[in-house]
Amino acid sequence: MNVMLHLGLGSFHRAHQAVYLHELHQSGDHRWTLAGGNLRGDMLETLAALQAQGGAYTLETISPAGEHHFERITAISQVIGYTPDLAGLIAQGAHADTKIISFTVTEAGYYLDAHNQLDSETFADLRNDLKAAQAGHPGTTIYGALTAILRARQVNHAGPVTLLNCDNLRHNGDRSRSGLLQFIALTGDTELLTWVQAHTSSPNAMVDRITPRPTPDVRARVKAATGVDDPAALMGERFIQWVIEDNFVAGRPAWEAVGVEMVE
Repeated sequence: MNVMLHLGLGSFHRAHQAVYLHELHQSGDHRWTLAGGNLRGDMLETLAALQAQGGAYTLETISPAGEHHFERITAISQVIGYTPDLAGLIAQGAHADTKIISFTVTEAGYYLDAHNQLDSETFADLRNDLKAAQAGHPGTTIYGALTAILRARQVNHAGPVTLLNCDNLRHNGDRSRSGLLQFIALTGDTELLTWVQAHTSSPNAMVDRITPRPTPDVRARVKAATGVDDPAALMGERFIQWVIEDNFVAGRPAWEAVGVEMVE
């Protein structure tokens, strides 16, 4: 089994990356599964709805001509409930079956200044996560979570893993990797830093799909159109695009079969 673990089950991930894997499953290719959860205690009602629905949800897409299309997306096979210690995410990320760890935390979630340096002077949560990581705890930022996951993966001898940034951030793989390596260096864990440099890759990618924050109107339209009352329903524009640098250290889904542009 090959698992892609996604950190951040927000609207964009569920209207974008999960849709591509859903289409791959629909084509008959089930070699990869998707697990996911959140790094912070938000969206608890949505996570609970996804868990109750076995990870499934309804996506409404709207064309430029105003045509509405409704589809049940079933790519997420495991919704990992939130706990402050991120135990479920760490356990899945440290499992040898997990070959890709992807994430969406928005541009501000990388705490990088204009020179791509971590800005711990400005952000208290980043300073707190550095202290937490030094004490062996995950914290709440993407760097704290990845450090905890990769540390557990190193201990488990779980093998290489690709770190796939899915945020709308220029040079997103390079920049998030730089931030992660700076974070680990600041914790003083030189052994982990060496391991991450040798056993991970961070492809650059470009993502595109307008995905507004879901409103009660979306749930109402989904119920009227499909008969399903879905608390996790969401909407997006019909247009979708994903371009990925083909730099994966432990394999990847055959995304090119469903329209993803895999490039050098």
